[in-house]
Amino acid sequence: MPSFDQKKAYAEQEEVFFDDGREVELLHYVFGLPELESIRGNPAKVLQAIDKFGREKKYLMNVGEDKGKIVTDLIAEVKPQTMVELGGYVGYSCILFGAAVKASGGKRYFSLERSPEFAAVIMALVHLAGLSEIVKVEIGSSDSSIKRLHATGQLSKIDLMFLDHYKPAYTTDLKLCEDLGLISPGSVLAADNVIKPGNPPYLEYVRSSVEQKREKAKQAANGGGNDIEAFADRAAKQYKKRIEKEDLGVAFGNPNLVYESRLVDSFEPTGEPDGVEISKCVGVEEEKK
Repeated sequence: MPSFDQKKAYAEQEEVFFDDGREVELLHYVFGLPELESIRGNPAKVLQAIDKFGREKKYLMNVGEDKGKIVTDLIAEVKPQTMVELGGYVGYSCILFGAAVKASGGKRYFSLERSPEFAAVIMALVHLAGLSEIVKVEIGSSDSSIKRLHATGQLSKIDLMFLDHYKPAYTTDLKLCEDLGLISPGSVLAADNVIKPGNPPYLEYVRSSVEQKREKAKQAANGGGNDIEAFADRAAKQYKKRIEKEDLGVAFGNPNLVYESRLVDSFEPTGEPDGVEISKCVGVEEEKK
């Protein structure tokens, strides 16, 4: 297990830790910095400003430096032409990974964010970082945005996807991407928060054999299973302030896809242990007739 540098720890996560005005407060903080002009067009400096707010002002639910490096290293390895993130929040991951995709020769980074307010913060900070040409922010639920991007021809294949949104939607959104043919051999997934707060259904899915997934698919077709029930109330009802009842939609996925999956241990920006699950689609195992 790697060690965490406590000097860079974010402020402690409170009971109410987002969607309480701190996101707009961050925007005013960054654009009010006396060194603003030296920050423009520099993704690293924009990230430093966001980190400083998270350390000295209020906690922000960002991926942070430690877990962020896991994904930027992955980007350098995979060299995705198209990368998708589910859940943009204030744009930290979008700026960090968008810059890495650009540096590796990629063409497009899609950031899917449900909240119009958060999306506005993302777009302002992405513009400040000079990444507007490569980053496209899509506002709406993750499943509707995936369907829209696919239907309009903007998204035909996902080379790398970062999952960091509503935890019960990880599995259903991955299955939706499989249904649409967006995931194929060579596609790579990086899922955040698989330890804190945890995501048992997602880990079970990407770590299961083809046979196990086929059996689960049969159960789902018969109405069995509900991913939301596998989560604690805090994770399941995280967005209750804005959405009274979550609807994950219906997606059966492609159980014939073969994944190789591994957990990379790391830390939350506060220093709490967490990890990123890296899953690579390595093949298709067709069902024997």
